[in-house]
Amino acid sequence: MKAKPGVILVMLAAFVYVAAQDAEAEQNVVEELLVETLVKPETCSIMSEMGDTLQIHYTGKLLADGKVIDSSLSRDPLVVVLGKRTVIPGLEQSLVGVCEGQKIKTTIPPHLAYGKRGYPPTIPADAALEFEVEVMSLIQVTPWQKMVNDVFPLVCLGLVPTLLGMVGLYLYNKANAQRPGKKAKKRKNK
Repeated sequence: MKAKPGVILVMLAAFVYVAAQDAEAEQNVVEELLVETLVKPETCSIMSEMGDTLQIHYTGKLLADGKVIDSSLSRDPLVVVLGKRTVIPGLEQSLVGVCEGQKIKTTIPPHLAYGKRGYPPTIPADAALEFEVEVMSLIQVTPWQKMVNDVFPLVCLGLVPTLLGMVGLYLYNKANAQRPGKKAKKRKNK
């Protein structure tokens, strides 16, 4: 059976189209977090650190087609406490080292966004995202808050086994203690 030239041309065109799509998809792959400063205030004496609280306005888009996935511009600013994982990791990482009044554009790779699962139906699997963010306010963590945030979890990790051990010891002693009113019976020898 002989193939017709038209069928061969259609198959060749389909192959070229698929190859071009794969090459384009590979160009859109983002491997690392990219942060670009759009606007930086004239004075920037305080930069954000882990533990600080930021109020931000943002617009998030899919990098592939520019479709807006979320925006806070019609709502109150989003409150983000750095280190508390209230936003995706890539966005949180891009907010470290910014000033109040600064505007940034960040390109977030899939592994620092929603990964292989995506966030159906809005965000497909393995989607790179782009966020434009304006820092409305920055409240630094106080030394006392920093100590509590750093030390309190460690103290709790130490207290839990101690408390469990004390409860176990109490239950052990209670189970082995003689009950009042019941005396041990003596055997009589005849």
